[in-house]
Amino acid sequence: MRLDLAMLTEPSGNLLDLEIVERKGLGHPDTICDHLTEELSLALSRHYLAQFGRVLHYNVDKALLWGGRSQPAFGGGAILEPMEVFLAGRATTAFGAARLPLAELAEDVVQRWFGNNLPLIDLHRHVRTHCLVRPGSSDLTDVFERRTTGTVLLANDTSCGIGYAPLSRLESIVYAVEQELGAIALRAHPEIGRDIKVMGVRRGRDVMLTVACAFVGRFLATIADYAAAKAFVADTAREVAAAHGADATVAVNVGDDLAAGSVYLTVVGTSAEGGDDGEAGRGNRVNGLITPFRPMTMESAAGKNAVTHVGKLYNLAAGLIAERIVEELPAIDEAQCFLVSGIGRPVSDPQTIGIRLRSGRQSSPAAHEMAIAAIVEEELARLAAAAEALAAGTLAIGRWPLRSRESRIAESSGDPPDRNHERGAS
Repeated sequence: MRLDLAMLTEPSGNLLDLEIVERKGLGHPDTICDHLTEELSLALSRHYLAQFGRVLHYNVDKALLWGGRSQPAFGGGAILEPMEVFLAGRATTAFGAARLPLAELAEDVVQRWFGNNLPLIDLHRHVRTHCLVRPGSSDLTDVFERRTTGTVLLANDTSCGIGYAPLSRLESIVYAVEQELGAIALRAHPEIGRDIKVMGVRRGRDVMLTVACAFVGRFLATIADYAAAKAFVADTAREVAAAHGADATVAVNVGDDLAAGSVYLTVVGTSAEGGDDGEAGRGNRVNGLITPFRPMTMESAAGKNAVTHVGKLYNLAAGLIAERIVEELPAIDEAQCFLVSGIGRPVSDPQTIGIRLRSGRQSSPAAHEMAIAAIVEEELARLAAAAEALAAGTLAIGRWPLRSRESRIAESSGDPPDRNHERGAS
């Protein structure tokens, strides 16, 4: 294994004069599409493992949410036309004499996800599902099936995966603000919808957070109640930022005109009910953030198979490698990892492994090569079990950290991970 090691010379994260970070919350139409494709991916993996003892070929990373039509109102409101979900991709639908009930599986995934995460939605009236998944092409299926003749997993694409660590202060704030508002909405404030988007801008030490939050009309009687709810969201965001050491300026729903009664009001807490459509791959990256000032790939990881699809595997591995480097090597303050695959090449053997390091001490890349090589080798080897880890929830896309803390503790102690850990993730 050949590592391309170098020190970072350009500023990034906290060292930038200007930084921009975004996160689309659980109820955002794009995030909904990412979740549905990933949940369908996990459902396929579990079904294949239970029925056939191994994961068969699939790739279900395409989804479109066609928004509905609604009539929000204080104290109530109505859904006039349902949202429609279109799930597309490729999957093995027959294996020997067995047939996979794909349409029923997709319908169950959509119904279960909306029921668990957007409880105000009437599953029978507000959502329609269209399963457009077909069998895969013979060439890609053949590349996938070659791994059954031996133990080596072969990459099904030539792709690039990118990861970095640690998160900057602004990245941590943006992530934490959306997570806290979502948790509060579920716990005690149903007037706060789950469609929450946070945009963070930092100029020097000045932090500005712009929050777009869908409020739910049935829990707000008047425009005054709406204004109070907005103030509560702003106060919460400021408190979260303060806990991370930042005195942030916060603006909520800046497009509102309270005097005219033009406000961001919804019936079930998402703009997908009538104001916006969604598409998989247009939102958060694997670490749950959109970070234009960081190295990123446009590869959409949600929905791809976790056996040979390097568009998913290498983004996960790159993030885990960078995370472990900064955790395990005290001299390293920041790490960036770039992995490039080659179609038909062993997944554990990328054609390129680029590592960029930042250290506040006098340090050369060569001083860390052996330790980093060991981390890279371990994480690439773990990809052979990625499908099972994702299905168990010990590994997930769209959250930080990627590997659950319970799993990390178990690995360090030698205990088996908790298989019942709930997947975190937007």
